[in-house]
Amino acid sequence: MKQKTLIVILILIIFQSNFAFAKTTKIEDTKMTREEICQKNFYKLFKSKALTQTGNDPEMMEILQKYIFGEIFTIGELDIRTRELLTIVSLTTQQTLPQLKAHINAALNADVKPIEIREAIYQCAPFIGFPKTLNALEMLNEVFKERNIKTPLENTPNVKEAERYNKGLAIQQPIYGNEIKENLSALPENIGEQVSKLLTEVCFGDFYTRKYLDIKTRELLVIGILVTNNNLRVLKKHIEGNLKVGNDGRIIAAAIIQCMPYTGFPNALTALEALKDILLEKQMIDERQTKKE
Repeated sequence: MKQKTLIVILILIIFQSNFAFAKTTKIEDTKMTREEICQKNFYKLFKSKALTQTGNDPEMMEILQKYIFGEIFTIGELDIRTRELLTIVSLTTQQTLPQLKAHINAALNADVKPIEIREAIYQCAPFIGFPKTLNALEMLNEVFKERNIKTPLENTPNVKEAERYNKGLAIQQPIYGNEIKENLSALPENIGEQVSKLLTEVCFGDFYTRKYLDIKTRELLVIGILVTNNNLRVLKKHIEGNLKVGNDGRIIAAAIIQCMPYTGFPNALTALEALKDILLEKQMIDERQTKKE
């Protein structure tokens, strides 16, 4: 009960000063206990019963299952597919591979397409590096083999070699402008411009242009990655980027909270405070603009 109260307080903190906040319980779950909600979500994802009091540490599993599947899953309006994709990128970032394997299976059980899971893991590469991404892909392909899903999956690049920069810039510019290029401009021997070009070509040209996940989904998954590795400076930029592509404060808050059981409270609280500050600043700017008009 204390945990549920704390989570509700977090939502209220974020959306103080007249911000609307996400419903803490879905309509169909209002008359269900957290144990019942847990059982419902757990069976959907893992095709087995929760809270079985079996195994070497049944007490820990009971706390975990009630908290994640009975409480976290009721906060906000994320569908179960998006929740599992966020969980997958968080676990990929942490390299907690046994848990990642379990949630790849859970995502498939929740009707996430194999290629969507692969794209979510691919999206991690510019933010966590290629070695960790390859480790996660190895786990993904292990699950596919066990479930008789044929690999390799369809190739999904959506950009030709000569178009990588221009198509990447077309995505990057409206969301993030030239900030990276400007920030690195004082580096010697034109290194800053070269690195900025690489970022545009690789992060946005090679990854953001790919099929099967849209920009809104990719940006939301990046929130999960950055909350997990606690990169506050970059996280703030991507909160602003999410708002620009159409993910509102409620969706971003729900995404951060979805990652909270996997990252711990400190990372999530830091991210929620950053979101609150950005939303308050945006509100003040909007109010000033309205007065001018």
